[in-house]
Amino acid sequence: NVCTTPQCVTAAARLLQNMDPSVEPCQNFYQYACGGWIERHVIPETSSLHSVFNILRDELEIVLKGQLCQLHATTMSVMVLIEQRDSQPLLGLIDSIGDWPVASEVWNKRMWSLEDTLAVLNARYNKKAVLEMFVWPDDRDSSSYIIHVDQPLLGMPSRDYYLSDGNYKKVREAYLEFMVSIARIAREDRNLTQDEERVWEDMTQVLALETDIANATSPAEERNDITVLYNKMTLREAQQAFNLNGFNWTRYIQGIMSSVSVTVQPDEPIVVYCSPYLEKLSDVLSKHSHRTLQNYLAWMLIMERVSSMSRRFKDVRAHYRKALHGTTVEEARWRDCVRYVQGNMENAVGALYVRETFSGNSKRMVRELIRKIQEAYVETLEELSWMDEQSKEKAREKAMAISEQIGYPDHILEEENKKLDEEYTHLNFSEENYFENILENLAASAQKVHKKLREPVDPDMWIIGAAVVNAFYSHNRNQIVFPAGILQPPFFSEKQLQALNFGGIGMVIGHEITHGFDDHGRNFDKDGNMYNWWSNYSAERFEDQSKCMVEQYGKFSWKLSGGQNVSGITTLGENIADNGGVRQAYKAYMKWVEREGEEPRLPGLDMDHKQLFFLNFAQVWCGACRPEYAIQSIKTDPHSPLEYRVLGSLQNFEAFSEAFHCARGAPMNPEEKCRVW
Repeated sequence: NVCTTPQCVTAAARLLQNMDPSVEPCQNFYQYACGGWIERHVIPETSSLHSVFNILRDELEIVLKGQLCQLHATTMSVMVLIEQRDSQPLLGLIDSIGDWPVASEVWNKRMWSLEDTLAVLNARYNKKAVLEMFVWPDDRDSSSYIIHVDQPLLGMPSRDYYLSDGNYKKVREAYLEFMVSIARIAREDRNLTQDEERVWEDMTQVLALETDIANATSPAEERNDITVLYNKMTLREAQQAFNLNGFNWTRYIQGIMSSVSVTVQPDEPIVVYCSPYLEKLSDVLSKHSHRTLQNYLAWMLIMERVSSMSRRFKDVRAHYRKALHGTTVEEARWRDCVRYVQGNMENAVGALYVRETFSGNSKRMVRELIRKIQEAYVETLEELSWMDEQSKEKAREKAMAISEQIGYPDHILEEENKKLDEEYTHLNFSEENYFENILENLAASAQKVHKKLREPVDPDMWIIGAAVVNAFYSHNRNQIVFPAGILQPPFFSEKQLQALNFGGIGMVIGHEITHGFDDHGRNFDKDGNMYNWWSNYSAERFEDQSKCMVEQYGKFSWKLSGGQNVSGITTLGENIADNGGVRQAYKAYMKWVEREGEEPRLPGLDMDHKQLFFLNFAQVWCGACRPEYAIQSIKTDPHSPLEYRVLGSLQNFEAFSEAFHCARGAPMNPEEKCRVW
């Protein structure tokens, strides 16, 4: 019985093209499933990672380009204007933050204060340096917002780029050169004499300061337990605990919140996520001059704006980009623009995308799939011997209480769209001033977050736009989200075999549900509050089960990253979710087959329905990347590399080895298996 509908023929062609049938599935299932894909695809010069996910994102951007770029002539004239205005907008920006000493002869340190400068960066430009401050639901009370303070992101992707040698040193040198080049341009365009020695000295100091900040931050491995990170106190208590050489906490927070007319007092509660960092920060601040601090803060703002500057600025960034990403060509300007609008005006773009491409019936089908996979999760609880009955009951309650958002928020398609219009009424855009439009958006994004402090949490608000190829779990809401962008082949189609739907979006649904029970999500209850609902017995067993996975994934050595091993600790949550997700989706699919009967085969593919499930699951993760990407992501990505996401979860799953008849002890069927859920 073979399915010959156009959809089945297309699916079969895709699956066949991606495979490499010369590889034994029981030796390396990733190579078997993705070898053809890897052979056929060249990583574009503009990208450091190329994958099935990335191609779907590229295609989505093309749809949006058609929707957004109807005025091509305008686009061209904007490009000409960007070149004509050159550094003018940047020099204005530098003035607004109290100058950039390296490119100035008149900077006055007597007028300078760290609190005020950090507040301006955060409130006006949505830029967090030295301290990360944001408003978010309270982990212990998910119905109300609270101020959070955390360690900052750095100019380079992770602390390793500052503290390790080898490839990291090469990037570090290019980064310093990039800083110096931008400072040179700023001096030149302000008609100042070039003082090479001064510029190098200033920027070397900036890198030394940022290296000290990097050193003070805690590595990801030490930030895995939210119950340890979470530290609630008042501003007054923060002042006593973390004096930072007389840094005035209330003045800093008030400086940010006054942008949305909110007043804070010293008894305002805050959550500190980074006590160890703040304890070390005093020494860092006392070691460096005000001049170096201001040079650094201005640099952090300027660096992010280079993308919206003229060619001359992008050219001096090219060497750094090559060292960091391995890419030699900048993205086309239209892609930059589409991505920018997509990231900053999610609902407006979501409305355009959904009207153009999304089928109404998909929502209903995905909702049914979610129900089936929730049930499968609850049933798999019965198989677990490591968890006691009392904790299982709580896990059941939490799983069944998970709410979902599918496709898009309904209000974005209303004809008279007041709610959507309101979101953008206060923005003043001008066709000529691309750079200022971006600054306008930055201020609006910051204000949108900050003004929530005195508002109740809206449980119906979407946390992400519809035109996104991804899926999410929110631990504060106990909610899973599947935007319209991911509800397409190979993940999902109304007309493809259920084996492919369950192996694709079904696995993603299971993955997101399991995030509610991974090493992070398990600390939250069914209402999204941090609360320990585990018996001591089950909590200890959970740690034991997890340890097996930490060790298993920690043994994967990634050749592309120079042979570094995956961090089993920082990827644990995603690995638990991958393993649980594929298990639940398979269980739900087998129940579907029991009820509806076996599906027909696909033309030209000698595979049964079980094998097709696993093949589509693996092919969702086909991809290839440059060594530069591997070196970066092995330190920053909470997911395991694509290949190990497939190998790790299938090596642990007996049903996979049954479907492909893998002998015990074969690489894909090891004697020792790990299982949490």
